[in-house]
Amino acid sequence: MRRAAIDRRTAETQIYLRLSLDGRGEATADTGCGFLNHMLVLFARHAAFDLEVFCKGDREVDYHHSTEDIGICLGQALKNALGDKRGINRYGDALLPMDEALLLCALDISGRGSCHMEISIPSEKVGDFDTELCEEFFIAFARESGINLHVRQLAGKNSHHIMEGIFKGTARALRTATAIDASFADSIPSTKGIL
Repeated sequence: MRRAAIDRRTAETQIYLRLSLDGRGEATADTGCGFLNHMLVLFARHAAFDLEVFCKGDREVDYHHSTEDIGICLGQALKNALGDKRGINRYGDALLPMDEALLLCALDISGRGSCHMEISIPSEKVGDFDTELCEEFFIAFARESGINLHVRQLAGKNSHHIMEGIFKGTARALRTATAIDASFADSIPSTKGIL
């Protein structure tokens, strides 16, 4: 089974995260931030991953440390659960409409983590969540997981819809990329022989 658990403790956050790539999209998230909980639950549903996240963070400062560190932990869990990446599709993309917003998310599980976003979120906050933290989450996630992630906002005026489209689109792309290609189940999807 492709599973991983991360227990990370710093002076700023205490995080416990469990991930199963071969799940049913079931999730629980207790991060102290309602909007982030919502994003993580829908991320798991659209990726068809089972996910459990608990975070106790320094919310009296803001949600920056919690959001970034959850991205770190989710990225590490994904990398660990994938192992040597044998048999995966490797690439995935999604063109995701979310009401008036339209997001293109494409990724390569290459082992070379990077995040490239061209987005414009009009408001500074959704609820008490700083919208700039959306990109911080995905930078940390891509770096730690070894994924080359590209996100382009093609349309959108509503900040909630734009960010929800990013989380759902990335999840849908990951669902494709992490799936096992039955025709090449024993192969590493690279001419190098390693990812």
